[in-house]
Amino acid sequence: MAFFAVLPRGQRLIGIDAGTKTLGLALSDVNRGIASPLETIKKVKFKEDAARLFDLCAEHGVGGLVLGLPINLDGNEGPRAQSTRALARNLNNLSALPILLWDERLTTAEAERMLIAADQTRKRRAEVIDKLAATIILQNVLDRMRGT
Repeated sequence: MAFFAVLPRGQRLIGIDAGTKTLGLALSDVNRGIASPLETIKKVKFKEDAARLFDLCAEHGVGGLVLGLPINLDGNEGPRAQSTRALARNLNNLSALPILLWDERLTTAEAERMLIAADQTRKRRAEVIDKLAATIILQNVLDRMRGT
């Protein structure tokens, strides 16, 4: 995959679960083996949201972004996928960081199940669901990179 080939060694990845109101973020370790929840950005305006994202990229030595692409269960792309593709284009206009669009089908449902199993309250689930979904997306990519 071209994305993997252009990633600089020793730099982390940020995974992004882009919702309508938030950007859930996850961060890999420098060896790109483990994804951990990082932050949830409450969307304000694109330039402000992007500035926060790129500040985090600089702070953590990030060499690439993994953006969850919400493909429908039937494999078609709806309005949310189109919005995500537009987000990727807009981010590419501001930064040279490579971006991988990754099929995120059912990751939010998986995150919800994990939080329910951990007996988290509805309020707590709402606070962390996006960054947990981003963590699942990023971990899936890291696992693919290692061939597992």
